[in-house]
Amino acid sequence: MNTKRVGALLGIAAVASIGLAACSDDGGSTTTADGEECDVTSTIAASGATSQRNAMNVFSNEFDAQCGGQLDYNANGSGSGISEFIGGQSVFAGSDSPLKEEEAAQAEQACGAPAWNLPMVFGPIAVAYKLEGLDQPLTLSPQVMAQIFKGEIKKWNDPAIAELNEGVDIPDTDIVVIFRSDESGTTDNFQKYLDAAAGDAWGNGAGKTFQGGTGQGANGNDGVASAIANADGAITYTEWSFATGQNLDIANVTTSASEDEGVELNAETVGKTIDTAQLVNEEGNDLAIDTASFYEPTEAGAYPLVMPTYEIVCSKYEDVETGQAVKQFLKVAASEDVQAQLEDEGYIPVPEEFRQKLDTAIDAIEA
Repeated sequence: MNTKRVGALLGIAAVASIGLAACSDDGGSTTTADGEECDVTSTIAASGATSQRNAMNVFSNEFDAQCGGQLDYNANGSGSGISEFIGGQSVFAGSDSPLKEEEAAQAEQACGAPAWNLPMVFGPIAVAYKLEGLDQPLTLSPQVMAQIFKGEIKKWNDPAIAELNEGVDIPDTDIVVIFRSDESGTTDNFQKYLDAAAGDAWGNGAGKTFQGGTGQGANGNDGVASAIANADGAITYTEWSFATGQNLDIANVTTSASEDEGVELNAETVGKTIDTAQLVNEEGNDLAIDTASFYEPTEAGAYPLVMPTYEIVCSKYEDVETGQAVKQFLKVAASEDVQAQLEDEGYIPVPEEFRQKLDTAIDAIEA
């Protein structure tokens, strides 16, 4: 990575940042909650996934309180975050998808060492909607969702939706699809799910760009959630905390293990899914998760739309101050006490088994 450029970022806030860090009167404590020495006097700049915005508020506040360090995180989308990390404009990237092969090669060249995908947050994807006149959540299947997000099902009382919701008086309201207009890891994860679970009903593949060919675009998780908050008939996909923040209705989802009974999105049903998680590579410190098993669960009551979201970091930082600051930030974010705070923000804390792997990987970062 361009160390002169990154070194400068330690003292200068990113121009487009959302200014997450609060200033500390005394420079902060020099000991973490785990009793480790921690003294950071600089600001680190990072950017990426909007799904992490609320988690980054928690991480940033604790980084300041425990270490005296400050984080400027620009929630500009996974694609932009990765591009800025590769380009030397930030010291790590937040992303809802791990690096692709080409991106990994570019990141390795920029870092001068391999880049690692470290899952710091689990954020379920909610299929959120606004439909006046209903007093209970609707159930949707992956096949029906695929048809909705391709524009093939245009009314809420379509027979395919009605069949999954017997006895529910669904209004004859037009469906308005709201999708992410920016390059988005949330979009990538949602489309991977449709591609795996909906079969031929989707057929449009995945990727960070929405492939449905219908609807209206909005920027960021906050953008799509805000767009449907006052739009009767609208539907979107968004990280859970943004849906609850706007008091949106959230669909129950049928799975390969639940037959026609919809699975509610909650901490318990997401926990069942996370328990099945497997790493892409069981060896080493690149902790990218294979989410394929999430999409077609074998256990009844497991919610299938679960998104691990990553901090993408260099495994070696040539600038010592940069590397130490990043390591201390990650240690704070991965700690048990800080992870526990994420539940109040609509996330699921990283399970203990994964936290142990994270601790090992963070300790292995060279600086």
